[in-house]
Amino acid sequence: MKIFKKSYLLAFGLVLLPLAASASLGGDVASVHEDQAHMKGTLKSTQAKAFTIHEISASTKTVIKEYVSPDGKVFAITWHGQFVPNMQQLLGTYYQQFADAAAKQREGHFGHRPLNIQEPGLVVQNGGHMRFYFGRAYVPAMLPQGVTTDDIQ
Repeated sequence: MKIFKKSYLLAFGLVLLPLAASASLGGDVASVHEDQAHMKGTLKSTQAKAFTIHEISASTKTVIKEYVSPDGKVFAITWHGQFVPNMQQLLGTYYQQFADAAAKQREGHFGHRPLNIQEPGLVVQNGGHMRFYFGRAYVPAMLPQGVTTDDIQ
C-alpha cells in the first residue's frame, strides 16, 4: 500500500511543480528560445505543411516539440522522454486550467493513470511510466487551417 500511495503522490506532485512559467503554449516563437535556454537543450526546426516544429532535445533525454503557426504562435506541444517536463513552463498561461482539470480528474482515483483532459480551449494527454513519459497539449481554436490533431505527434 505504501508503494501505491507514493506512486500516486509522485505523479500528482509532478503535475503541480511550482516553477516559473515562460508562457510557451499560446505564446510567441520567442518562448521557444526561452524554453531551449531553460532546458539547456539543442534546438532543431523543421517546416511542415502549415506550421513549424521546433524540437528541443534536453540533456535529460527529454524531447519537446513546439508547434508554431504561420502567425508565430505556439499552438501545440508534445514531449517524450525519461522525465515529465516542467508543465508550468510549457503550458504557461494555460497551466492553471490544466492543474485544476488534472486535480479534478484524479479525485477518487489512486495510482498512476494516463491523463486525458478535454476542456474547452485546452486538450492535454499525458501517459507513460517511470523513465518513459509522453504527452501532448494543444489549443483547438489555435490550430492553423488544414491542420488536424493527427498532425500533432
